[in-house]
Amino acid sequence: MPTSSLVQIKGLRDGILITLGSGEWDYIQALLFTQIDERLGFFTGAKLALDVGSHSLRVANMTALRDKLSEREISLWAVVSESPKTVNTAQLLGLATRISMQRPNEGSPKKAKEKEIPKGNSALWVEKTLRSGERVKYAGNIIVMGDVNPGAEIMAGGNILVWGRLRGAVYAGVDVEKGHTGQNKDAFICALTMTPSRLQIASEIKNPTDHEKFQKAVKVSLKDGKFHAENWREK
Repeated sequence: MPTSSLVQIKGLRDGILITLGSGEWDYIQALLFTQIDERLGFFTGAKLALDVGSHSLRVANMTALRDKLSEREISLWAVVSESPKTVNTAQLLGLATRISMQRPNEGSPKKAKEKEIPKGNSALWVEKTLRSGERVKYAGNIIVMGDVNPGAEIMAGGNILVWGRLRGAVYAGVDVEKGHTGQNKDAFICALTMTPSRLQIASEIKNPTDHEKFQKAVKVSLKDGKFHAENWREK
């Protein structure tokens, strides 16, 4: 199959859309970066949306892809897919999963195929370790690519994902403007190592004891008003 049919590029109102064809993911990804590197001047500084079709991507796949694009000063803001797993992964990483297919001055707004980003899917991306005394607050989801040390604090209106060791205090599903109160009982907290000093989801608070701390990837959520821990793995 010609390379041009496996990596298709077009302009969008919100930036650039690249549609990827079917095939082995490593091969398709290599073709993508070959196309980008050949026209790096065009892509540098661009906002990029990817339509990956039926490719099923896990957190590690999508994080690696986002990092490679970031190295080239390209911002990945949306991933569209037919795969529920890929859509879930994109949302977990704070990426949009719906885009507008209309270009500037193209057709009438009524005829345009508009797909707006659902509210509540925004995320704050923190690429560093949070040290004692540091506090991060955001009304949406918070993703930390690093550790959260004792004495550090995270407060989110949505979910909290820590790609590292969680040893500080975390508050998910709370109203960040009014303090540690909140009613988002669907919020959850994930970490590769879950040993926090304090956990809160919505209005439920927990100070974990030693036997409730986990030296493995864990997802904590509320079920029937009680804290529930389960292995954090891609499904």
